[in-house]
Amino acid sequence: METPIHTEYFTLKKMANGVFAAVAKPGNGAWSNAGFVDLGTELLVFDSFNTPSAAQELKKQAERLTGKKVKYLINSHYHGDHIFGNQVFKEQMIISTEVTKEWIKEKNAIGEVEAELKETKQYLDSLKLQISTEKNEVVKQSLANQYAEMAKLLEELPILQLVLPSLTFERKMIISGTERHVELYCLGGGHSPSDTFLYVPQEKAAFMGDIVTEELHLPIFQPEEFLSILQEAKKMDIQSLLPGHGDIGTTQQIDTMIQYISMMIHAVKEAQQTDISLADFVSAFVIPDEYKRWKGVQGIQRNLNSIYKFYYDKKSKKVSTSF
Repeated sequence: METPIHTEYFTLKKMANGVFAAVAKPGNGAWSNAGFVDLGTELLVFDSFNTPSAAQELKKQAERLTGKKVKYLINSHYHGDHIFGNQVFKEQMIISTEVTKEWIKEKNAIGEVEAELKETKQYLDSLKLQISTEKNEVVKQSLANQYAEMAKLLEELPILQLVLPSLTFERKMIISGTERHVELYCLGGGHSPSDTFLYVPQEKAAFMGDIVTEELHLPIFQPEEFLSILQEAKKMDIQSLLPGHGDIGTTQQIDTMIQYISMMIHAVKEAQQTDISLADFVSAFVIPDEYKRWKGVQGIQRNLNSIYKFYYDKKSKKVSTSF
């Protein structure tokens, strides 16, 4: 397959021999990227999108294109846009870290359908109000995409089932096939409490989950671990890389993420050294030109807040334990 295949939910592209990316189409129900690897006699899928319909199309296209059956599904982390399609793969082996499994169970628990529908509709109403009043065009576009994706999820809430991983690993796992093998890595939690990425050494290709995204202010869970994960991934021989959101790229995308997080850490440390409050720091922060067009419903402000609080708490803990 040299020509991309277009579906309602995603565009299917070949990254390398036996390695395929499903790049999400904005607002159609996939929300995040996914992919699959032809191991030889069977297939491995990485992430399952935001809706069962998108996941079903991914499974169908993967099996049709290769003539193989899916055996494994990997969940990169617990966020719904990467795991709400799990039910399509409930007969397959679903793999994540133990931490991710627990967070999927706790944070994505599905309650009574009517209550879930009511809550989601209320959220959509609040998004619609935000869209109507938002002046920043980039944020407005981000809110509009959030609205479209959540509206697609709302349509499928009555049939949505939360399917948990059936096998867990901690730091590294190798899955071997007759033609190629994949390596799963979890080197900590940067974007979420536990972030898994996948490397296909034979093809020098990687699926990064949300450890890497393209021009997006993705949430940061732990800035120092985030940097450490990226720096370790940078050491690998990667020629083709699929971010969690955005198009196929190279390790230049890892460099961009390192620069982005390092820039915010530096700004936060300077502010705290001169005793600038969080509110004053965030309100006075001038976004560098290279990040002004990045999307994200809460922009860079959410990450400035979380990084400031991380180092404030770290400093407070250090002071309290020194007595």
